[in-house]
Amino acid sequence: MKKTWIILAGILGLILVIFLMYRSTYNSAISLQENVDEKWSNVGATYQRRADLVPQLVATVKGAAANERGILTQVTEARAGIVAAKTPEDMDIMGKKINTAINLAFEAYPQIRSTENFKDLQTQLEGTENRISVARQEYNKAVKDYNRHIRGFFNSMFLNKETFPKKEGFKESAGSENAPKVEF
Repeated sequence: MKKTWIILAGILGLILVIFLMYRSTYNSAISLQENVDEKWSNVGATYQRRADLVPQLVATVKGAAANERGILTQVTEARAGIVAAKTPEDMDIMGKKINTAINLAFEAYPQIRSTENFKDLQTQLEGTENRISVARQEYNKAVKDYNRHIRGFFNSMFLNKETFPKKEGFKESAGSENAPKVEF
């Protein structure tokens, strides 16, 4: 009878070990699968950030540039009127008499800020593209870890291939290996 209990305990012990291995493998696969899904969602969130941010930045820079263009046009036209004037009566610009000597001596050129805005736009675009690149790399790493886990020798025997299918990493668009043309 003692021998029977030892064999039964051995079988139950083996079943318990197999169950614990399966549970560990299954839970790890779930965790890795969820990590892959989270990383892909992060890629999508970064794309959404770009879609929301870039048009607003471009509109702001365009508006600032158009505003400065208008100011510079008005200043240039005003200067042209002063230079063309031959008498003090000719210097009536916008209903104001202008003292040429004082105006020319203290006139300051408007500060051009649109160049700074364009630099800021470039910085934001570069930062956004870097965030997208990092998100894609993190996604690919998560896919690699997941696929390595589910394809392992023992794990592939325990895990259902329909529940835990192999995932594909981020794929580049056709032609993306070619540098884009930049035209102004």
